[in-house]
Amino acid sequence: MSTADGSNETIVVLVTAPPGELARAIARRLVDARLAACVNIVTSVESIYRWEGQRCEEAEWLLVIKTRRPLFDRVASEVKALHNYAIPEIIALPIVSGSKDYLRWVVESTPLTSPIL
Repeated sequence: MSTADGSNETIVVLVTAPPGELARAIARRLVDARLAACVNIVTSVESIYRWEGQRCEEAEWLLVIKTRRPLFDRVASEVKALHNYAIPEIIALPIVSGSKDYLRWVVESTPLTSPIL
């Protein structure tokens, strides 16, 4: 159950993507479909990770997606449909506290009945 300010149901979803238009396309799609209230694109993120037995180092962009917990599966589905990684990073973190006005805006901007475009 959510509180009046939405703090129990608002989440931040983190997605990494290659630099450029793909990250922007994912962000636009999520906002246009009202699956995200806002997506920040943080440029110049360096990721060091292990893939297929090798250490990799890549420049990536980080999408910081503000949405609601009940929309996570739809957000993940949209990201997977657009993303070019075999296994894109799609992780959610709870927002444990925040500006009541901002959290209310996130909830109002992401109706649970929003159609997929």
